[in-house]
Amino acid sequence: MAYRLITQVVVVGTRVLGRAFAEAYKQASASSQYARAQARAGNGGGASGRANLSTGMTLDEACKILNVKPPQGGKADLDEVMERFKRLFDNNDPKKGGSFYLQSKILRARERIEAEVRPAMEKAAQEAELKEGWNPKLYKDR
Repeated sequence: MAYRLITQVVVVGTRVLGRAFAEAYKQASASSQYARAQARAGNGGGASGRANLSTGMTLDEACKILNVKPPQGGKADLDEVMERFKRLFDNNDPKKGGSFYLQSKILRARERIEAEVRPAMEKAAQEAELKEGWNPKLYKDR
C-alpha cells in the first residue's frame, strides 16, 4: 500500500515540475524573442532612450552619472569622459570608504557611452584609411 502512495506522489510531483519547467521555458523564449525584436526595431535611431542590453543603462542615465554632454551624431569628448570616470572611480574606492555599487555604476556609465561612440569612431577610421588608400608596408631584403 505504501509503495502505491509513494509512486503516486512521485508521478504527481514529476507532472508539476514538468509543467513548471515547460512554462518557464515558454516565458524565457517569449522574452528573448521580444528583446531581439526590440533590438532590431531600434537600430535606426532613438538609442539614447533605450537601455543597452549589456549595461542595462540608458545613454541619458550614463551621461548624468558622469556629468557629461550626450554624444551628438556619434561623437563625444572621450577625454572628458575618461577624466570624469577616473576621478569618480577613484573617489568611490571602497578602500577609501567609498561604495562598490557606485563604482560599478560609474564603470557601466563609461562603458555605455563608449558603446554609443565606438561604431562612429570605427566608421571614421575606415573612411580615413580609404582616403589614404591602400599602403602596404614593404620590406626590402638587405
